[in-house]
Amino acid sequence: MRLAVYNVENLFDRAKAMNLDTWAEGRPTLERFAELNGLLGQIEYTDADKARMVELMVALGLEKSDTGPFVILRRNRGGLLRRPRDGGIEIEADGRADWTGSLELRDEPVNDHAMRNTARVMIDLGADVLGVVEAESRPVLSAFNREILPALGGEPFRHVMLIDGNDERGIDVGLMSREGYPIGALRSHVDDLGTDGLPIFSRDCAEFTVTTPSGETVLVMVNHLKSKGYGTPAASNARRKAQAIRIAQIYEERQIANVAIIGDFNDTPDSDSLAPLLGRTDLRDVFTHSAFDDGGYPGTYGLCNAGNKIDYILLSPALFDRVESAGVFRKGMWPGSRPRRWDTYPEVGKPAEAGSDHAAVWVDITL
Repeated sequence: MRLAVYNVENLFDRAKAMNLDTWAEGRPTLERFAELNGLLGQIEYTDADKARMVELMVALGLEKSDTGPFVILRRNRGGLLRRPRDGGIEIEADGRADWTGSLELRDEPVNDHAMRNTARVMIDLGADVLGVVEAESRPVLSAFNREILPALGGEPFRHVMLIDGNDERGIDVGLMSREGYPIGALRSHVDDLGTDGLPIFSRDCAEFTVTTPSGETVLVMVNHLKSKGYGTPAASNARRKAQAIRIAQIYEERQIANVAIIGDFNDTPDSDSLAPLLGRTDLRDVFTHSAFDDGGYPGTYGLCNAGNKIDYILLSPALFDRVESAGVFRKGMWPGSRPRRWDTYPEVGKPAEAGSDHAAVWVDITL
């Protein structure tokens, strides 16, 4: 069985703020969006809350309209705010119950070359079971599988499953599998709550039970842990560590021999945040297997330096002992320019045309 994981970074549409040339350009918008969303969701609005809301709305381009360059404020009922003729914004609501609506990120189509290169990676991986990260929804993932893969000469996956997670940007985790590898029982953890009463997982820790042609079963847990993108480093690290702790608990609770925990963990193997998974369980990182080939670079993101090793396939001892080969697939990534670090598809002519900023990670297991 070939198992792989790939952060596809959306398939058809992506938040405009996330579709800029560099992460640094979109980060301020995403931070403001997250902060304003948090304030709007509060039961009561203090004067200080209202003043900050106005500051954030102006910064997001909402001073004169509910549609800004990167966000949309949808007001269905009730009175959240008014815009006086002489300018500015006044928050009229005193809490979330006073109005109905939402704050949303605006989408735009993904670059056509990038979309095709994403599909090429999915085809060339040759995975029997493929975990995907940052897919918009199950209908989108299913359409990409049915329409784009065959258009490029690929065989569609027989099974496609995705459960909507907690991220409002439409970046969910899912699983695709070939004929002979049916997906059985599913379990979501979007409702797992931390000590603060908030959801533990930024997206989900989705569990998929897959049966192999030989009749063995494998529990595949697909994850996308809290990013370092916005919020304070301390808060992000704490959230990621809480997620790692919960994943470790779920793993220990299952008491199943064949378990693979895969995904974008957004931190390095030596981080304190991932220690609950990498240092306090018997899970083994496939990167440490003697049969693993890193292609000359230790990372999986960006230019694949050691500090960018953030994508993982963790295996239970029973699976780790049956690994035949494993590696990293970077052909759909931007390789840098001075020098180019690896060979790519011809259509990866600039960073925006890359299938993803992430490499795909794969492993062949005798099952």
